[in-house]
Amino acid sequence: MANIDLMELSARESERVEWKENVANIDQLIKTIVAFANDISNLGGGYVVCGAREGQDQHGFQQVILTGLTSSRLKEIEGKVLRDCRTKVSPPIIPVTEEIPVKEDRRILVFIVPCTGNAHSFRAGKKDSSTYFIRIGRETLEARNGLLTELLIKKNRLEPWDHRINKSSAIQDIDLVALREYLQAMKLWSDKKTIDDYLSPGESISSFVPSLTGRVELTAGIHPRNFALIMFGRDPMRFFRGAYIIYSIYPGIDRSEPTSIRHEITGTVVRQAHRLIEMLETDAYTIFDKTSDTPNVTKYPLRALQEAVINALVHRDYESYQPIRITAFRDRMEINSPGALPRTVEKEQFLAGRAAPYWKNQALAYFFNKLQLAQGEGQGIPTIYRLMKENGNPAPIFEFGPEHVICTLPAHPRHAKV
Repeated sequence: MANIDLMELSARESERVEWKENVANIDQLIKTIVAFANDISNLGGGYVVCGAREGQDQHGFQQVILTGLTSSRLKEIEGKVLRDCRTKVSPPIIPVTEEIPVKEDRRILVFIVPCTGNAHSFRAGKKDSSTYFIRIGRETLEARNGLLTELLIKKNRLEPWDHRINKSSAIQDIDLVALREYLQAMKLWSDKKTIDDYLSPGESISSFVPSLTGRVELTAGIHPRNFALIMFGRDPMRFFRGAYIIYSIYPGIDRSEPTSIRHEITGTVVRQAHRLIEMLETDAYTIFDKTSDTPNVTKYPLRALQEAVINALVHRDYESYQPIRITAFRDRMEINSPGALPRTVEKEQFLAGRAAPYWKNQALAYFFNKLQLAQGEGQGIPTIYRLMKENGNPAPIFEFGPEHVICTLPAHPRHAKV
């Protein structure tokens, strides 16, 4: 007896089920199997159902139409798919198959694909190179650029960006004065050690972050890691072109004003944070109204501004050439951080201020926490919501794009009118 209920499958998320009535392209079927095994969205794998399609009944409700496959066609598809999953997929995948009778001479063929701990690639047809595939919604797509990086990091094929060794840099690119100053401020400095000790590939400052430098196996050369260059580098923009902030101030409510002021803030990520917070203090001023029950009201809670910009600095995508853009208008503050919202963070939970903690750049988050510039993990967004509400401001607004996250903090209504 069949263990799979096709009616139940039809009610599941479309990300987990692919319906193939006529299997005209075996390669496309295998790409979908590879995508389910790669499981970039943490759905737990998926099902490829051959000999059936989704349709609608006379009332417009979803309905599965079961046409089935003949015995010869079923065996042909099953044999080729299983063979190619062994020989053309790396590392190989062995999906479980199940046959479900629908007519006397026809059956449904189901490939059950569990997620694995590997990143699988497929060499289709006469192609010389293999390609990684992922499942996004109802579509099977080739994993490229940031999605490929995300997949390889998830499957432990690639280190997270901040932990990677930067082979184009050298020990001399670390500002030793800044390194000592910051480590002392974080109470991580020991007089029993020398600077050379801290720059040794085998020396970790903390169990929460890797060593500041690493050794490249082929050349045996020692190079700083990315987080060390961002935190303590002499010139981070030399290695990361987008690692700076543009802070623009407009007197009105849009960018058409000709009298805007523009600041470019560079240096280590810590210096950028301190400089920007100092500048933002001018937007946290107070207006007095003796006729109100709350006579003294700030335009923005300074702490909310700080949390928003620190989140942008810590969680941005430093592989992007785009800078962080912070724009002050008369009625709002916009913080545009390069990089999409991580796939593992649920958008609805994030907007409700209840998202599970996620460190996009773990080392930066750790150091900012030690410098008391950032809240504990997962507390930044709830803190912004709480402080804005307590101050009488409208709730923050978040926008998510494929290459950015924008946080808008509306000004207190009393200030917006002035």
